[in-house]
Amino acid sequence: MKIKRYTAASMRAALDQARAEQGPDAVILSSRRTEEGVEVIAAIDYDEALIVDAGRQRSPPTPPSAAPAAPPASPAAKPPQTGNAGSAGTAAPAPRGGAAARAADAARPHAAGEHAGEHAGGTEYGAVQRELKDLRQLLESELATLTWNDKRLREPLKARVLEQLSMLDISPDVAAALVARMPRHASFQNPAHIPLALLVKHLPVVNDLTCVNGGVMAVVGPTGVGKTTTIAKLAARWCLRHGSQDLALVSTDGYRIGAREQLLTYARILGAPLHSASSAAELAQVLERLRSKQLVLIDTAGIGPRDIRLTEQLAALQLGAARARVLLALPAQGEARALEDIMQAFAKVAPAACILTKLDEAASLGGVISTALRHRLPIAYLCNGQRVPEDLHTAHQRRVWLLRTALKLTERAPMHRDDRYLARNFGRSSAHG
Repeated sequence: MKIKRYTAASMRAALDQARAEQGPDAVILSSRRTEEGVEVIAAIDYDEALIVDAGRQRSPPTPPSAAPAAPPASPAAKPPQTGNAGSAGTAAPAPRGGAAARAADAARPHAAGEHAGEHAGGTEYGAVQRELKDLRQLLESELATLTWNDKRLREPLKARVLEQLSMLDISPDVAAALVARMPRHASFQNPAHIPLALLVKHLPVVNDLTCVNGGVMAVVGPTGVGKTTTIAKLAARWCLRHGSQDLALVSTDGYRIGAREQLLTYARILGAPLHSASSAAELAQVLERLRSKQLVLIDTAGIGPRDIRLTEQLAALQLGAARARVLLALPAQGEARALEDIMQAFAKVAPAACILTKLDEAASLGGVISTALRHRLPIAYLCNGQRVPEDLHTAHQRRVWLLRTALKLTERAPMHRDDRYLARNFGRSSAHG
């Protein structure tokens, strides 16, 4: 096996050196970054099994025996005699333990060395595996950078749109899916408008007519997303159009007394009755008594996505209010991972649409917009404050406003998306896709 070290300014240059000198069969054993650039150690005629065997054969030399074995006695030899000639002397005693003991003693250091060799070989093999893993990651990173740079040259418009969507904090998978829908030969007078145009075209919104035609609506979501205030806004909007005589509010939140008290305050102000239900059976009975009401709004308990009580609460809603239209409250200031957890946890009740809450508290809207796009969950309402009902807006009328707000937030605090981020997310996907 021939091993040699190569140093170059980049990984690609170092690999080219190794390939030119050792041929296409060269194997990279390790790599690391140095002050000069990248150092690569390559080998030819590499056999992974040899490394393991070499480690196993590395054992300390067997120490010499304390006393050499006595030569075998001749059959004609007579035992030495002492004293009088007529007195027969006794034979000299053999070394203690005999030949079997001596063989066992000699074998012990050899066995210990064998175990040490196996351990050394395993350690060395593990180190090689780690080096190869690190090398693979480095190669993938270099390949992603090359692919991203190539994309910039071949499709400069799409590459620019990907950069702009990333600056809006749109998730890489969503940004790539949006750009894939661009016309192959798209040309725009102002390319800076393309990301906004793509989002306006593909962002799912719905014109919710609950506050116009009525029905049974349940708002679900984790703790602290503003469900109770949203219920109050929806109820107030209904009262402005139709009055409170055909409106009823229902609370299934048996965990937080404060939430029920807050909803009761709103109900008194609006002049609408408030009912409570703590189980699926009670909820079904309450809704049966309220069949004459045109609009019934159900405020559910706020439970986190990982809370073991959530499954029970959602099951009670499904059983007790099977005809209810479910809206999922998503906090606009939530992080992308947290929003995904919410989506997965509440998917059991199959929400028909979502309500984006706390828009006024968000530093970026890319996460919640990406979540709606990824799951194709229509947005029904937007909440951007605590005022009832002024800070509730229908999404289909405020779609452009929502996206312009997202753009203003990034202009106020630009997202840091350097070339490494772009190459890692879009070069890698292009390379493997």
